[in-house]
Amino acid sequence: MSAMSTTIVDSSPGGTPAAASVAQTPAPADLIGRVAVVTGAAQGIGLAVAQRLRAAGAQVVGFDLAGADVTCDVGDSAAFEHCLQETAAQYGRLDILVNNAGLGTHTLPHELSDEEFTRVLRVNVGGCFFGARAAFAAMRGRGGSIVNISSIAGSTALGRGNFVYSISKAAIGQLTRELAVEWATAGIRVNAVAPCQVRTPGFAPLLQDQRLDAGHVGPRMLGGIPLGRLAEAEEIAAGVHFLASDAASFITGVVLPVDGGNLALNAGGTVGTLR
Repeated sequence: MSAMSTTIVDSSPGGTPAAASVAQTPAPADLIGRVAVVTGAAQGIGLAVAQRLRAAGAQVVGFDLAGADVTCDVGDSAAFEHCLQETAAQYGRLDILVNNAGLGTHTLPHELSDEEFTRVLRVNVGGCFFGARAAFAAMRGRGGSIVNISSIAGSTALGRGNFVYSISKAAIGQLTRELAVEWATAGIRVNAVAPCQVRTPGFAPLLQDQRLDAGHVGPRMLGGIPLGRLAEAEEIAAGVHFLASDAASFITGVVLPVDGGNLALNAGGTVGTLR
């Protein structure tokens, strides 16, 4: 783990600056007056997104099961809708919704129970839909931006028991495109961000999970990322910020990879060694 940490924080072989500088780069104050809801905001990507949007001037309300502004289970459609309605009523508007909350799983498909399969899909896919449907009512007539968090797992297979997680992330991509088309005339843009592996508090334990070939899975992940390191949560947040802002005013229905080149690299390819 210590050797891997060195690889992660140093600059990549291609000379790309390490992500430590990303958090130090001030966000442009282009969201002043906007009200944003971020789900899964207590930690990791959600926390970084909430901080980024807040730094850009937005009034941010974080939703999570605990440790956020509003306690909410996005897998409960009635509760999620109620929380969004209350937030929109309190602030008089809702301009941005970031559907980040989700469940991970590492159960092999032949060992997956009906209950786990259903729960992951309900939270990951259902949560995006429940939130978007409720946000539509608040955004209709004035416009808005919805950003869903997908994953590279929605475009390529990861194995290692990511079966239902990957299915859910692929569904989020199509959900994003369909809603973008359906709601374009209402002035509501719907996009998604697809991160690769992100260095968050919840990620490190996976590297030691014996089910995932502990000791080898980390280097294998890095080998598939041309920029040579894991993503930082702040880098994912920067992508979300862009899509939520007026800088992306003519962008809708897009799934934006923030993946260090992962999806560009063929599994049999070799990262260039040019110095």
